[in-house]
Amino acid sequence: MSENNGTHKKVLIIGSGPAGLTAALYAARAKLNPLVLEGTQPGGQLTITTDVENYPGFPDGILGPELMDKMRQQASKFGADCRYETVSEVSFSERPFKIKTEKDDYTADSVIISSGASALFLDIPGEEKYMGRGVSACATCDGFFFSDQEIVVVGGGDTAMEEATYLTKFAKKVHVVHRREKLRASKTMEDRARKNEKIEFIWDTVIDEIVGDENAVNGVKLRNVKTGEKSDFPVEGVFMAIGHSPNTGIFKGQLDMDDVGYLTVKNGSTKTNIEGVFAAGDVADHVYRQAITAAGTGCMAAIDAERWLEEQES
Repeated sequence: MSENNGTHKKVLIIGSGPAGLTAALYAARAKLNPLVLEGTQPGGQLTITTDVENYPGFPDGILGPELMDKMRQQASKFGADCRYETVSEVSFSERPFKIKTEKDDYTADSVIISSGASALFLDIPGEEKYMGRGVSACATCDGFFFSDQEIVVVGGGDTAMEEATYLTKFAKKVHVVHRREKLRASKTMEDRARKNEKIEFIWDTVIDEIVGDENAVNGVKLRNVKTGEKSDFPVEGVFMAIGHSPNTGIFKGQLDMDDVGYLTVKNGSTKTNIEGVFAAGDVADHVYRQAITAAGTGCMAAIDAERWLEEQES
């Protein structure tokens, strides 16, 4: 193993959401002096979330950015080096591994990938403005805030049906807006949604704009794609359920991934197909996508990396 100099690290972590920062905390406590390359969105998706009420240890809830700041402080306290740099290129074909950012070139004995996944959005007016104030891409995270309100779910696949069904636990009415007259969801998921009295479908329709006052969403502008008819539709929440895209583009051709692009790991571990490279959080999880599960796999990845490094030195 190489010496730990300025640009060489025993453990290099790509990404700084709950997975990356938990991995950094554990690796730092193991005296591995990890380097965290934070990426374009330091703190990950939680930085665009307002109230987080389902993360253990905060009975009164905590703001997403504040939670991530506390995680960063805790990892840094034990010696993690967090840098605001974005990885542009990696090479896992030789050792030590090579990692390039816009600021520097690094080498590492082991790499933990926690670059996350990005929810897909419509890129329409009002979407970014009301993010966290009525616009969400996570029903499990934010559904509770819409008790007894009318909301819209955008999408026609299994994710949309699952989100819509889940949201009926809280909302007064869930309107599923789909651009076609037929769903892409599996029959089981479709049947479950259709049988739910709280779910109503708006077919052949897209949202052109999300509107509201200074603080919150109060409606959407709809357009029928067949007739061109436009209408204003009052709702208090908009949930995007058109899928996620894992941030794995730079690893293509080097690491095994599924058809969508999620990294595949060996059962019961965070090990990828390349020894010494580990994956944690949403970058390898298309099922749960929660802060707490991401943090859990971040812990696993740090322990996997620590044990693997020990094996190399023995």
